[in-house]
Amino acid sequence: MLNTRSQELQRRSELEIASDSIAKLEVRALSKSFVQSGGSISVLEDIHFQLFSREFVCLVGASGCGKSTLLNIVAGLTAPSSGSVLVDGRKVTGPGSDRGMVFQNYTLYPWLTVAQNIAFGLKLRKLPKAEQRDRVNYYLDVVGLTQFAQSYPKQLSGGMKQRVAIARALANEPAVLLMDEPFGALDAQTKEQMQQFLLELWEQTHVTVLMITHDVEEAIFLSQRVYVMSARPGRMKLEVPVDLPEHRNLEMKLSSEFVEIKRQILHSLRD
Repeated sequence: MLNTRSQELQRRSELEIASDSIAKLEVRALSKSFVQSGGSISVLEDIHFQLFSREFVCLVGASGCGKSTLLNIVAGLTAPSSGSVLVDGRKVTGPGSDRGMVFQNYTLYPWLTVAQNIAFGLKLRKLPKAEQRDRVNYYLDVVGLTQFAQSYPKQLSGGMKQRVAIARALANEPAVLLMDEPFGALDAQTKEQMQQFLLELWEQTHVTVLMITHDVEEAIFLSQRVYVMSARPGRMKLEVPVDLPEHRNLEMKLSSEFVEIKRQILHSLRD
């Protein structure tokens, strides 16, 4: 069953790669203002960027630059003031199963088991029970939590809870996985373990990922490209290609190539 699901995802990935000139996610001329007493505050201004199939892209920027607002607009949770977001060429008008979301806080349902949490979105979509079971078992295996299928969130560590949240998002097999500082609440050692886990997961599932983080090292370690956002109103200030091998380990953070990319991003953030 797991092999069948892996083969199905691999075929889907090959079809996407064959048409990778088409953006998986596209943000066009996007701006966002919030009305407050005495006037309005511009949070995002004229944002343009694209993600292509199987890309892992990170956004970094100072606190308050609008990173989370931008991600919420892409997720369909917040409407832009102007501009548009497209996924597979279709305009985003609200939340949808084509976008999976993982937050910093685990947002698991404490009264549901691990397996039930992962199946939650599948039940809402009324998928056949056999398909729900197959997908839950597959993603339990992918995130290494098969033996915890009947456990409850309170019985899990922070890293394990975030694995469940990621598995729940992936179970819907979204076109794009959106991640809002998913490891921000973890201690340093667990955070590095989860970064390595996420890279291996990305290689296995071929999912397209857009992640925001305030951690420059994390952004470089995980992604193929890093976008640097300016202070409010947030704009796309710099696009940095990450020319590092696709297969990475934590020792790579000490390499001269890694340090040079980090220096470039930090200079941009300070400016």
